[in-house]
Amino acid sequence: MADQISFLKTTHLQGNVRSLPSSKSLSNRALIIRALANQPFAIENISSARDTQLMAALVNSSSHLIDVMDAGTTMRFLTAYFGVTGQSKTLTGTARMKERPIHLLVNALRQLGVTIRYVEKEGFPPIEVGGFTKQNTRELAIRGDVSSQFISALMMIAHVLPEGLTILLEGKIGSKPYIHMTGELMRYFGAQLQIEASKIVIQPGKYSGKVYTVEPDWSAASYWFAIVALAEEASIVLPGVKSESLQGDRAIVDIMQPLGVLSEFKPEGLSLKKTQISATSLSWDFSDCPDLAQTVLPVCAALQVKGRFTGLESLRVKETDRIAALQNELKKIGAELSEEGSEWVLTPGPAPKASPVFHTYHDHRMAMGFAPLATRMNITIEDSSVVKKSYPTFWDDLKAIGFKVVP
Repeated sequence: MADQISFLKTTHLQGNVRSLPSSKSLSNRALIIRALANQPFAIENISSARDTQLMAALVNSSSHLIDVMDAGTTMRFLTAYFGVTGQSKTLTGTARMKERPIHLLVNALRQLGVTIRYVEKEGFPPIEVGGFTKQNTRELAIRGDVSSQFISALMMIAHVLPEGLTILLEGKIGSKPYIHMTGELMRYFGAQLQIEASKIVIQPGKYSGKVYTVEPDWSAASYWFAIVALAEEASIVLPGVKSESLQGDRAIVDIMQPLGVLSEFKPEGLSLKKTQISATSLSWDFSDCPDLAQTVLPVCAALQVKGRFTGLESLRVKETDRIAALQNELKKIGAELSEEGSEWVLTPGPAPKASPVFHTYHDHRMAMGFAPLATRMNITIEDSSVVKKSYPTFWDDLKAIGFKVVP
């Protein structure tokens, strides 16, 4: 297979990561707010990830057809943005994007007064956004357990609605840090809002344009934690990463500590060093940080650490069915991931004798989540270009830090 990358086992690693990407989540939100502000301002250190570059191009596109490819955030944020700004657009994407439900967001926007119709299958993209003449309601209810991106999309547009908006969150609320991230960014640009346990109240107004600098991406940083946890010896610095962050994936610091990663925030960045592993089992609720699951579970499996995990429900409707993908690929290193009620149980097994070849399912996080296993064995990652979605320089950064690539 041409588009693959193979690594030789590399047990000792040291150095500074050269190009840790900035936060895709913050970059995408800043782009939407800038468009809603209707006045230019600089977004410094904006993410180079394909999803963000796509958002930057599409948010200002004059084309009627908007192809978001496989970018779920882009689909959801632009649906809300084009809807309330009265632009006539048809939003489509990859075959997988057409399988990702969007009806909760569409229903909410329709209640507001946005004209939207499904082009093919009811409840799924592609969709045609037709127009917005007046605000029909000041209050909406939406489930909190499906995608925080639906909620964030509604929050950002709510500030420019004539009457503002109250959003009532029903049921269990997942990925809460992303909702608070959106709120803090809105406040930075002048919005007034209150976020309560199950209610968000956003006052009407205008966004104020001012320079914004995007912080490094904690999701990208998580893979370096995994590398340090699995290596025999490792000392790695992530430049520019600071203790204070709006991102929920900062939880990786706490998750990885018992798995053998010593974290120290220094003026030059975040220092990661291999230390003693204290855990024989790990329990974690990923409700607030679901993107970390593909980082943490392979680490536990390789370290022979048993796991009991909750909050993984949203993984089924991501770039792929990430639960099924994890189950398939973890088997290649002898581990079983089984569902028991509301929990997922990880049972490690003996390491393979052969060099595993990991399939990525068109999912960037599968590629990067399993790559750290090269500290333990020779591996091959299929469809290696998939990392362009969020961390385009990932393979180069691995090589620069000492990983050995098969020629």
